[in-house]
Amino acid sequence: MRYAICNETFEGWAHARVCQCVAELGYTGLEIAPFTLAPRITDISKETRSRLRAEAAACGLQIIGLHWLLAKTEGLQLTSPDAEVRMRTAAYLVELARCTRDLGGDLMVFGSPAQRRIPAGRTRAEATDFAVDTFERAARGFAETGVRLCLEPLSPPEADFINTCAEAFEILKRLNHPNFALHLDVKAMSTDDAPTPELIRKHGGKAGHFHANDVNRRGPGFGTTDFVPIFQALKDSGYKGWVSVEVFDYAPDPVTIARESIRYMRQCASQTKLADERSESAG
Repeated sequence: MRYAICNETFEGWAHARVCQCVAELGYTGLEIAPFTLAPRITDISKETRSRLRAEAAACGLQIIGLHWLLAKTEGLQLTSPDAEVRMRTAAYLVELARCTRDLGGDLMVFGSPAQRRIPAGRTRAEATDFAVDTFERAARGFAETGVRLCLEPLSPPEADFINTCAEAFEILKRLNHPNFALHLDVKAMSTDDAPTPELIRKHGGKAGHFHANDVNRRGPGFGTTDFVPIFQALKDSGYKGWVSVEVFDYAPDPVTIARESIRYMRQCASQTKLADERSESAG
């Protein structure tokens, strides 16, 4: 398993301090929310991008990519009926991809529930058409940067659009582009139409990224979600990507969240490995 953690967990910390802390705790990847760096991704200079990448590398970390892509932005909307808004949104997604590349990453997670709602008076089918149009406008930029956009199903009521893996795959099928993939998130999968391990076995081999959290919005091990069957399903599916901790409840503090999350995940991974060894021995 390759473990990463999302930087907004460490609200108010300097980037270099975040890198040092998470590396010391055993993480090898860092996922970044753009709003923690600047109001707009275009505000971040080439020099700053190089510095952020170097500070991570000095700690043995890779910046793996970005998430919360459109959070705290204005005038951007994936599903807008207005073609000009969709054009601006696509252009901004490409700027995010360029920053991802500059930081050393190769993935972006599209969650941003507020910027992908079904427009008032419009249908889900129309919202799908608008979303596909926005992504198609950005596709060339993703291909040029080598960055994959991972589409994240989100639970209601947080989001009213792309709530299930099946809904995400409808869009991915229409796009039919190698730089677009599925993203899986434990909390979000808890409201899908099948148990989480079953969904992972079905889709994990095609997923571009994975977020680890509990259904209570805290870190792995901070609730009742059992990660042993989740990690077993990831292994069975052939998933080879990162397992990145993303939380929405920042209690009790970032260091405890990061330390206990990776401790619990390593414990579950060890149990998964032991179960496999016993199965092979019995066979």
